[in-house]
Amino acid sequence: MNKMMMRLKKYLNFILPLLLMAGIITFSGCDEEEESPIVYETSTMMDIESNVYTTIKIGNQWWMTENLRVTTFRNGQPIPNGQLDQDWTDSSAAFCLFQNDPVAPGLLYNWLAVASANGLAPAGWHIATDEDWKELERSLGMSAADADKSGWRGTTEGNELKLFGTTGWSPYQDNWPTNESGFSADAGGCRLPTAVWGQPALFATGFWWTASPRDDDRAYYRYLDYKTANVYRSADSKLYGFSVRCVKD
Repeated sequence: MNKMMMRLKKYLNFILPLLLMAGIITFSGCDEEEESPIVYETSTMMDIESNVYTTIKIGNQWWMTENLRVTTFRNGQPIPNGQLDQDWTDSSAAFCLFQNDPVAPGLLYNWLAVASANGLAPAGWHIATDEDWKELERSLGMSAADADKSGWRGTTEGNELKLFGTTGWSPYQDNWPTNESGFSADAGGCRLPTAVWGQPALFATGFWWTASPRDDDRAYYRYLDYKTANVYRSADSKLYGFSVRCVKD
């Protein structure tokens, strides 16, 4: 079976149970053996502030299915609040909430918070590295050659990572998130080093730091966009504000 047919089969296994539950489609009977929907292995974890996150096993990795929202380092030290413009432009660890909007999915952190020796990730977990993201992408079918590239890579892996439907992502023509992976990536926007909020914002773009620096001034990240089905990889200023996902140690 070729890759396209495998993806179609996975998508149908994912979407048909939802349509059946909603009463959009029904089956009166069938002589052929029906396949079971995809079953995800899930669990939960907790950060130092007792925030509880759903987790999921994808391939051989356990990932958070939500963006990190902790305001205290693992060692108990508070993370500096960079909500105000003058605080964000300082060259220190910081977090913020996108436009101070309560519907924003999790917090944005600069890379100095990601790399802090105080520990941003909950105990037993770590901020996903560039290699962690590559392993995730390969498990969804991206070639090793594509995974190592910069810029837009792969085929439909981005849509397989995005939260299903239009609740987390703005609709755009025939580009539909499927969340076949269960990763449930949501569009949390970003913040520029100048403290300006990235546009388009919530429900249109999602950026995630990796724990992997490229050089003294830049670190690798991943970017998903409502208009595209694949995944963007690059490195940029450590003073950007991006979302964060963690992987189990």
